[in-house]
Amino acid sequence: MRPSGRDLNEMRAVSIETGFTKHAEGSCLIKMGDTHVLCTATIEDRVPPFIKGSGLGWVTAEYGMLPRATNTRMRREAASGKQGGRTVEIQRLIGRALRAGVDRVALGERQITVDCDVIQADGGTRCASITGGWVALRLAVNKLMKTGDVISDPLVDPVAAVSCGIYAGQPVLDLDYPEDSEAGVDGNFIMTGSSKLIEVQMSAEGSVFSRAQMDQLMDLAEKGVAELAAAQKAATA
Repeated sequence: MRPSGRDLNEMRAVSIETGFTKHAEGSCLIKMGDTHVLCTATIEDRVPPFIKGSGLGWVTAEYGMLPRATNTRMRREAASGKQGGRTVEIQRLIGRALRAGVDRVALGERQITVDCDVIQADGGTRCASITGGWVALRLAVNKLMKTGDVISDPLVDPVAAVSCGIYAGQPVLDLDYPEDSEAGVDGNFIMTGSSKLIEVQMSAEGSVFSRAQMDQLMDLAEKGVAELAAAQKAATA
């Protein structure tokens, strides 16, 4: 039995509230169970120096957690003068995941920055950030198309992410913190809405896993991402 009482293949409740902030070109508050992330997308008429003049657009991301997003207060990274390794790794993951669903030629030579701020954490913050980040990106691109700044839709396929793992010997979908902290195997699956893989992060956290178990986790992830893609579509319709 899972601590939450969910079935092995059952997602946490997912909600996506769009237009959550006033100023950002795209924004949403995504809730996956008790993990809540504010995602905003900002459009800028510039690109990083390494692609300047190429005609290609760029999508990047930044990620952070509020001090009381967790059980105990975390010190703000700004107070220490630098980002932690985990933060850097996650925001790079978010950026490259979102870029996988973007036609950068159609986007044109502009940059969209997706900021993901974790308000409350209960496992799967990077997955929620990617899923909500795509919604914020979609809304921002909609504005570009409405004004005629972009003619052809540069978003070729939705991008979403979900965690899966082996908990108490069973493959489970969408781990919350009690499961994540005790899972024998933990993984994050980033996929497109058409079930194409973008990235898989898998690690044994105390027990090894078989090819058959890996296949079971892949099946669970595909189910979860399909549900998330449907939620994204409904939120941006």
